[in-house]
Amino acid sequence: MAEKNGGGAGRAAMLRLWIHPRVLTMLFLGFSAGIPILLIFSTLSVWLREAGVSRSAVTFFSWAALGYSFKFIWAPLVDKLPLPLLTRMLGRRRSWMLLSQLAVIIAICWMGMTDPTRGESSLVFMALAAVFLGFSSATQDIVIDAYRIECVDESLQAMLASTYVAGYRIGMLVAGAGSLFIASWFGTSRELYDVGAWRQTYLLMAVVMLVGVVTTCLIAEPEETRTSSYRYSTPQYVRFFVLFLLAGAFFASCFFLTAPLAVWCKKVAASSFGSHGHLLGFLVETVRLFLALIAAAAAAWFAVGAGLADRDMVRESYVEPVLDFFVRYGGKTAVLLLLLVGFYRISDIVLGVVSNVFYLDMGFSKNVIASVTKTFGLLMTLAGGFLGGMLTLRFGVYRILFLGGILAAATNLLFMLLARSGDDVALLTVVIGADNLCAGLASTAFVAFLSSLTNISFTAVQYALFSSLMTLFPKLIGGYSGTAVSTFGYETFFLMTALMGLPVLVVIWFAERLASNTLAKK
Repeated sequence: MAEKNGGGAGRAAMLRLWIHPRVLTMLFLGFSAGIPILLIFSTLSVWLREAGVSRSAVTFFSWAALGYSFKFIWAPLVDKLPLPLLTRMLGRRRSWMLLSQLAVIIAICWMGMTDPTRGESSLVFMALAAVFLGFSSATQDIVIDAYRIECVDESLQAMLASTYVAGYRIGMLVAGAGSLFIASWFGTSRELYDVGAWRQTYLLMAVVMLVGVVTTCLIAEPEETRTSSYRYSTPQYVRFFVLFLLAGAFFASCFFLTAPLAVWCKKVAASSFGSHGHLLGFLVETVRLFLALIAAAAAAWFAVGAGLADRDMVRESYVEPVLDFFVRYGGKTAVLLLLLVGFYRISDIVLGVVSNVFYLDMGFSKNVIASVTKTFGLLMTLAGGFLGGMLTLRFGVYRILFLGGILAAATNLLFMLLARSGDDVALLTVVIGADNLCAGLASTAFVAFLSSLTNISFTAVQYALFSSLMTLFPKLIGGYSGTAVSTFGYETFFLMTALMGLPVLVVIWFAERLASNTLAKK
């Protein structure tokens, strides 16, 4: 009898945890964070393909979301800089949260008011709006991650993470399947393109973002940030912000000024090496990106040396979180762990960039794409996440990481069958079910892995660094997925994405042993 009462008490306690105000808050904040990403990726790709934009140009738009991959650069800015009036009214975290959500709404409206069929200049405006949306959404992620970690103690973190992920997936469902259903209902199709339908769809998505705004206005500031004071003077904060703007200006200038040279190099590569020229073109763009980053870093270094920004402030913001990670794990292990973070999701992200274009090219309607790949896919992802959580607790994070890596590569091979069969809805359902179930399993283990790498003293910056690195290289490669499909065809492309995941398995095997040995010695 006592055992039964104990079990009932345990269930009651678990129910109280699920309805805890902070836990429910993360459901709505997760929803707000999940809205923007598909408005840059899959939904935008459908819109652009309906508008007649080339496949390769559509997949290049995935680079607009690189803000997610570089958010660690301005994460210290979000952490350190008070906002005039807003910080005093709302507090350190909520002020930045509200600002980023308003910026997301503006960016979505900007995209909705742009017609991509009005020539090359309209595509440029669409790209700028998409970049602004990626930047704003990534900023929102930084603040929500920091709020989630600071608003409760460690015992509730797993609950907050669960509801955040659930809310995030629901937001993605609304922005993915929901927006495609809405656009179809307003009357646009591949045969009869209607820019007005897409405009109304994106404006509705901007209205949906008000869920996050209302939540931010209603919740309380975390106790830790409510009582903390900013350590530096107003001039020091202003100079820190100017340093960030200076580095950004150098990055943008270097990146855009090298564009003509990059175009010339890619033309030479294409004419000299044929199909292999596309690979050289990718290398050219990668070098161009990293040259711009080096220019920005050099400008910041000289500016700090000249006294533009406080040296201790810069060191505390950028250097100490990185040094802490390398000191805890040692150089060799730290590099191997970073390689694992950077390449673990390469198979599914590279394939995901071109997935909606693939479904359209196979002849599936938007309604089928929405119902099968989004709605049913979401349910299978949630099921995979639940399964991954249980397996991770039972067998450990590295074993499930390894299993997830194998399944991610294997399910990509299923897309080869779909490419051969055409618009077979039954096969599409099987492929999407398997792919999303395995992706959910792998993602749960990967989030647990990232959390284990983070030092609570540097949570905001380190978590931003890891989550940025997680998508950087896959998105860079994904920007060329449309070109790869045009060159090699869908079947070969899917085989290539599966093969990309195999080296990751070797990295997992070595990382587990090195990390275990390093921590055991300490």
